[in-house]
Amino acid sequence: MSSKNLTLKDFEAHCLGVNSYPSPMASQCFCDSYERLLYHSSFDEIQQRVADNMEPLSFEVAGPRQKIFFDPAKIACGIVTCGGLCPGTNDVIRAIVMSLHHHYGVQNIYGFRYGYEGLVRSYGHPPLNLTTELVSRIGESGGTILGSSRGHQDPAEMVSTLSELNIGILFTIGGDGTLRGAAKIAEEIARQGKSISVIGIPKTIDNDISYLQTTFGFETAVSEARRSTYAAHTEALGARNGVGLVKLMGRDSGFIAAYTAMADCQVNYCLIPESPFTLPGLLEDLEKRIRQRGHAVIVVAEGAGQELMTASGQADASGNKKLADIGVFLKEKIIAHFSEIGLEMTLKYIDPSYTIRSQPANPHDTTFCLSLGQNAAHAGMAGRTNMVVGFWNHQFVHVPIKLATSSRKKIDPVGRLWSSVISSTGQPAKL
Repeated sequence: MSSKNLTLKDFEAHCLGVNSYPSPMASQCFCDSYERLLYHSSFDEIQQRVADNMEPLSFEVAGPRQKIFFDPAKIACGIVTCGGLCPGTNDVIRAIVMSLHHHYGVQNIYGFRYGYEGLVRSYGHPPLNLTTELVSRIGESGGTILGSSRGHQDPAEMVSTLSELNIGILFTIGGDGTLRGAAKIAEEIARQGKSISVIGIPKTIDNDISYLQTTFGFETAVSEARRSTYAAHTEALGARNGVGLVKLMGRDSGFIAAYTAMADCQVNYCLIPESPFTLPGLLEDLEKRIRQRGHAVIVVAEGAGQELMTASGQADASGNKKLADIGVFLKEKIIAHFSEIGLEMTLKYIDPSYTIRSQPANPHDTTFCLSLGQNAAHAGMAGRTNMVVGFWNHQFVHVPIKLATSSRKKIDPVGRLWSSVISSTGQPAKL
């Protein structure tokens, strides 16, 4: 992620106005608005900005403020979840509700159902009254109690719904498309001159949102994916010349595949979108390994190798290009290659994507979601808007939505992470 042309203003979280209400939270370690966390952790990068007469880039630190913007006795809040399922979504919903209720005394919290559709009256999805009793144990289940959807809705209609319900803060839980939608809602709110905060909680199992160290659900995904690579390895060992092929999530960024390959040293090939490979190169090296070792495990991200296939050219409801199925493509090509050369081989193909997405969060992600939800509530009550609660250098920070959605976070094919993957798998640097 290049930051050469960015200024400190690009890192500033928007605020609705002056905070004048004392926080009802007692005995807390409050944050001051001037507390900031450096974006760069490299001394050389900071030194270079200073040499160029540019301020070091920094994020506003997240946390509760002594003075808040909204009167807790008068405000209502809303929560919406959009996009695909991701471990931990229910944990975030629970954390937001519990923090709003117990920390601030907010009584009316609405859950809008089936994504942004729930904010448009014509769809007929009545909002859910989110009480502490209702959400107390939802973290034990995967998915989202609010349901989800994809697709564009009219910002003006959504703002109208928020106004009718006297909602002062809307929490949007979703990925890149959801955050872009949240930004449009915030822009419409500003155009109408209303004081409604829009706070994003980044939800992407692919861990591909820029200016965020990590996102919830990613660690659970890697943990669950490792079960599939273990099964693939077991199957490969159980057959003469066995090959285990596992397709994992990762449309544009191969973080799940990369970390799974490092978590399971039995993975021999890791294929990701950021590092193109050729089919002849893969087949030639795979054949060599099978002749020498008698088994192999391949992990491929869903967005890898798209240039080798013919995609439909269509897009889903969120505007994402529909991908061709690299898993099935590789399965067929590998089987055909070994048949052509007359070398007997057994291939087992595993696609655990929906199994992984539907899992409850593991303990680490659960605690991460708790902090995300709490800091989202603190940011909203302090009048911050058009921002996401991010995690950077092991601290929670406020990241403007425009900055978070400015580019897609990807693995650097010549960076240390990918070098570690290559070292772990033993695959050629170029396939």
